[in-house]
Amino acid sequence: MSAPAAQRGAPGSRVRRFLRVLAEDLEAARRRDPAARTRLEVALAYPGLHAVWAYRLAHRMWREPLLRLPARLVSQAARTVTGVEIHPGARIGRRLFIDHGMGVVVGETAVVGDDVVLFHTSTLGGRSMRRGKRHPTLGDRVVVGAGAKILGPVWVGDDAQVGANAVVVKDVPAGAVAVGVPARVRFPRRGADDSTVEDPSLLIEYVI
Repeated sequence: MSAPAAQRGAPGSRVRRFLRVLAEDLEAARRRDPAARTRLEVALAYPGLHAVWAYRLAHRMWREPLLRLPARLVSQAARTVTGVEIHPGARIGRRLFIDHGMGVVVGETAVVGDDVVLFHTSTLGGRSMRRGKRHPTLGDRVVVGAGAKILGPVWVGDDAQVGANAVVVKDVPAGAVAVGVPARVRFPRRGADDSTVEDPSLLIEYVI
């Protein structure tokens, strides 16, 4: 084994990488919430961030078969404290931001890309009691509005947005907007400034 490869596998190196990921989560929360004033405030007072940090720990434990029960206990403790339930078996990318936190649910086989935003009471849930892939897959930079439900092994493409209280049961293409019950897929109007749409509850304008 080469020296760089040996260093990457060293316990100290793994700990440093883990801490860098936690620091990215902190910075993502501070950057995306205009109400955030300091990193210390975010680190101490943001339950969505605490839930993500607890997930990171529980997921690392979940990868060891003998630690799966402790991993579940960690996730349930985090649920009690934060109101956010993330199964330790879910696969979540970097810089996830959970705004407000309360009521968010992420199922065991969910896959979440990088730079995703989940608003409160959103659900990445299943529609089947069978084992196997039964939860959604979200691409990078997806935004899921408050109260939205994405159900089943559907795929939500990169840069897609799911409006508040939408119920998604079919795939959503990259860059699209899904609004309604059941969700209808639309694409932003040409020339619309997407950067101004910061709250997915405003996405209803695309279907009016």
